[in-house]
Amino acid sequence: MNAFQDDYAEHFSHCFGCGKSNPAGLHLKSNWDADNPDATLLRFTPPEIYSGGVPGHVYGGMIASLFDCHGAASAAAFACRAEGRVMGDWNLPGSVFSPVRYVTASLKVDYLRPTPQDVELIVRASLLEMQGFKIRLAMTLHAGETLCARAEMLAARFREKPAEAR
Repeated sequence: MNAFQDDYAEHFSHCFGCGKSNPAGLHLKSNWDADNPDATLLRFTPPEIYSGGVPGHVYGGMIASLFDCHGAASAAAFACRAEGRVMGDWNLPGSVFSPVRYVTASLKVDYLRPTPQDVELIVRASLLEMQGFKIRLAMTLHAGETLCARAEMLAARFREKPAEAR
């Protein structure tokens, strides 16, 4: 199964964190959590260049970026599921569907303890609320069994302007 980001429409795929079309990006990959069908999952081991102020620990901005990218991708996946669609159905030949893309409206991160480097980080998201074009998510970031950070995100559906209005 493709990662959610792999199914972004080409013109929505340039994010530094998760865009498949950004050659310098991190190419983050989010999927449904095989152990919990009501959650999504991202696995990532940050390279050493994302060191924080304390050696051997991850820079806080990287942690926020993981929440940002995983949250936006998860919001799109939850929206597609609620609409009886699958991510990427807009890419199928002859499709009448418009791409589904969410952007971050608000992100609150609680840094609970230093996040070690050289460890795979696991970010999970679950749906809290879906109302109109907004989705609210709860997310956690673990290093192994240790909960290092949690976040709440409000994501807003991105609506493209018709071509003649651009």
